[in-house]
Amino acid sequence: MNIDLKQWSADLGAQFEGLQGRPPGQWPLAPRLLCAAGMMALAIVFGYFVYWQGQFEAQEAGAAQEAKLRTAYQKKIAQAVNLEALQAQKVQVDQSVERLEKQLPSKAEMAALLSDINQAGVGRGLAFELFRPNQPVVRDYYAEQPIDIRISGSYHDLGAFAADMAHMPRIVTLNNMSLETNKDGSLTLEAIAKTFRYLDPEELSEQRAARLKAKAGGKGGKAGAKGSKKAKGAAK
Repeated sequence: MNIDLKQWSADLGAQFEGLQGRPPGQWPLAPRLLCAAGMMALAIVFGYFVYWQGQFEAQEAGAAQEAKLRTAYQKKIAQAVNLEALQAQKVQVDQSVERLEKQLPSKAEMAALLSDINQAGVGRGLAFELFRPNQPVVRDYYAEQPIDIRISGSYHDLGAFAADMAHMPRIVTLNNMSLETNKDGSLTLEAIAKTFRYLDPEELSEQRAARLKAKAGGKGGKAGAKGSKKAKGAAK
């Protein structure tokens, strides 16, 4: 079957002639099909940007949320499966913390501990030239008590004193140590002995209150700064 393309294109072009002023229902077939295709494309584009795009974005957000919830669910399932092991681990951690807390004296026991440190040096035949407790440094859950010490004695007695500090039932450390040789051959040890104690309930309450106050002050300062910026902007 031979098709005359030239004649076919001429007939197709003739269908688009004289359309002005005629109702679309009276147009030839080709213009009506082209107009319908254009209206369909316009409706699809308009519907996508006005209606479907939001639904697609909501679907993607829901899929991401679903993946996140699945991951959280799997983690919780793993924790539930290992619940007994985690509980046993928590008991071990609590026991370790309790043992460590027993090595820290209370506020009332600090005087006895300072006396034990002094007696440890005297018992080794050392002469204390300085034994000065400084102001305690309060941390989040414990207090650090530094003590400036200067003691004189033989090398072996000083070494035995340092070993006694390490073997005390309470935690005592020697820091910033320096040795000097005296004219009589003895040594003078200068150091900062540090011991630690746990905070009593009142001190813990004060620490928590101070942290909350500091956080509130920081937020208030930021709010004040924002307010001042807004005021300056309004003034301008």
